Amino acid sequence: MKKISMVKSLVVALCLTMSGSVMAQNVNMQDKDSRMMQTKVASGQKMKVQGTVISRDNNNLILRDTTGSELTVQLAGNTKIEEKKSNPFRGSKKYSSNEVIRGLYVEVEGRGDASGALVADKIKFSTDSQRTAVSINSQVAPVENRLGTAETRLTEAEQNAQRLSGQLEELAQVANVAKGGAAAAQQAADMAIEGVSKTNDRISSLDDFEEKKLTTITFKVGSAVLLPEAKTMLDEIATQAKSEKGFVLEVRGFASADGGTIANDRLSERRANAVVRYLAQQHQIPLRRIILPFGYGEAIPVADNTTLEGRKQNRRVEVKMLVSRGLTNPVSVGRTVSSNDQNN
Repeated sequence: MKKISMVKSLVVALCLTMSGSVMAQNVNMQDKDSRMMQTKVASGQKMKVQGTVISRDNNNLILRDTTGSELTVQLAGNTKIEEKKSNPFRGSKKYSSNEVIRGLYVEVEGRGDASGALVADKIKFSTDSQRTAVSINSQVAPVENRLGTAETRLTEAEQNAQRLSGQLEELAQVANVAKGGAAAAQQAADMAIEGVSKTNDRISSLDDFEEKKLTTITFKVGSAVLLPEAKTMLDEIATQAKSEKGFVLEVRGFASADGGTIANDRLSERRANAVVRYLAQQHQIPLRRIILPFGYGEAIPVADNTTLEGRKQNRRVEVKMLVSRGLTNPVSVGRTVSSNDQNN
């Protein structure tokens, strides 16, 4: 009896430890979010800024520039939203606030308020940028759905842990009247706890990816056309990706410093989109398997832009193949020893 009581106490203590681990993980994620640095605008200060809309909540936008700095932008009732046109001989197209969406590259003019946000007087964006943003949003939804599924599985794992805790108590009671039951219940409890722990670890790592392959392809000056050798390299990474479980592809476009900043931003986006189109059309890679493609323009060079060879290396698109750790590391739980096995 005394040994069975010790088993029950051990099981309860381990279950409480597991619950504390999950709570600590949630707190760490909240602390990480709170450390996100954002640009603050002094109250009344006039500012003009360019960047990509990475999120929107009602009339509040989060804008990120090419350096990674983020700024909160507020849409007011009198905010003018219009086309940033290249043809000076026609009027600018007007837009509604609903057309300012994630992935849109915009130019914002406004003044700071007391909270440090930029209250927009005028927002401009090009037709090309709008088309790119619409394409991006059509691909973001599947990724968000996968993350939501991972969170649901984690909740189910926690519920299973609670049910297993009750089952372990029943095992202890049965072991009290069975010959050799104490040893069998002890082993069953240890293996059940190990199984719950491994399941929780696997569910928690569903959105934890490791890099399996990096492919870099280059382009001619001012071009977003895939060269034959670039297509061959994309064929190789697409073939390898199809043999992996839980893979996603990250596509990032870049440009050298040959042209203007805005033109290079657009050129890098066209290069990234050309790669996505080739993977989808030639290899039937589902769009849900491709992480939000993005053009970084002249940012993040890998070589010196003052040399011919350096600029050639910077005219590139990087394709990373990432594989989910939670799907590639299977849970392995040993066989539970029954009372019959114990007696034999």
